[in-house]
Amino acid sequence: TSLSLTDVMEDLYTYINPHNGKHSPMISKETLDIVLANKDRLNSAIIYDRDFSYNYFGFKTLERSYLLKINSKVAERPQHMLMRVSVGIHKADIEAAIETYNLLSERWFTHASPTLFNAGTNRPQLSSCFLLSMKDDSIEGIYDTLKQCALISKSAGGIGLAVSCIRATGSYIAGTNGNSNGLVPMLRVYNNTARYVDQGGNKRPGAFAIYLEPWHLDIFEFLDLKKNTGKEEQRARDLFFALWIPDLFMKRVETNQDWSLMCPNECPGLDDVWGEEFEKLYESYERQGRVRRVVKAQQLWYAIIESQTETGTPYMLYKDSCNRKSNQQNLGTIKCSNLCTEIVEYTSKEEVAVCNLASIALNMYVTPEHTYDFKKLAEVTKVIVRNLNKIIDINYYPVPE
Repeated sequence: TSLSLTDVMEDLYTYINPHNGKHSPMISKETLDIVLANKDRLNSAIIYDRDFSYNYFGFKTLERSYLLKINSKVAERPQHMLMRVSVGIHKADIEAAIETYNLLSERWFTHASPTLFNAGTNRPQLSSCFLLSMKDDSIEGIYDTLKQCALISKSAGGIGLAVSCIRATGSYIAGTNGNSNGLVPMLRVYNNTARYVDQGGNKRPGAFAIYLEPWHLDIFEFLDLKKNTGKEEQRARDLFFALWIPDLFMKRVETNQDWSLMCPNECPGLDDVWGEEFEKLYESYERQGRVRRVVKAQQLWYAIIESQTETGTPYMLYKDSCNRKSNQQNLGTIKCSNLCTEIVEYTSKEEVAVCNLASIALNMYVTPEHTYDFKKLAEVTKVIVRNLNKIIDINYYPVPE
């Protein structure tokens, strides 16, 4: 690789695809123009010795997924990538770009993988996580949502998807006078999409987390989906699974009462309410006899624990706690979290929630005197927040919602 940032950026921009002879720039014209206009300042700011601070595993990970390649040969050094990311975020604000570059290369913090993949490129999709609700319990709604997931995964986004509104196995379908096949066959379609549309073209596998509430009739089959044994057509092992648990379920587990399983087509609205409202609606459906199956709450609890022991999933999040603490209560009921369960944001069929991440290396702030440098932590955090705000503004969003 070249030692000069400008040479590398020019090579990336002028790349010609050898298979079709077309100009296929890997960075944007804007990024190249900024680098060329400030080449002396940017070239002199890069400190190549910092490349040697990576351990072997870190370096091989960069080589495999993060450093841009020309004809399968690595074109960027790690320092070039970090400067590309910094310029991609800050554009012509060169001093801010160099400040970000220094903090990244000295390893005080790192931006999220999509930011490192895509900053400075023609499609700067820099966000990590997208939260979606199923558009509708219909073929159109299911496949429209699938298309959204595919477009997001193509742009290196991870996905959290709420599916509690999808009718259960055996539920009546008015349009065809038939019965539904339930969640499992539908989730296998999503599973295959996650396998096919990997994040950013073979950089890392597509990652979808599927959220379900435990009153859904298909809950036991849902808990088996990631298990290593069993029929292939009853499994979806490439998805991640999560439970969105109302307090009422935990209360009944505690006292080992009955737990009623329902179909959202026959008992509508359960996923749209939380807390006391949910409990009233759920218990009213029980009284009306709209229940499809009754189990002991602890029977389901043990099935959850067994699945966790065997597969590490489902993740468990508590619906009422998440909604009670949310500052988005005015928008409606939150139905899921994201792939990594660290954000809880409102989604609807008209609106996809997005999460932009950076990670602070907390161990870096321990001083040689064994004290903690909170002043430096505050300075770096301020830079990160400013960067993330800029990312929200410049981001390429893969779906209009």
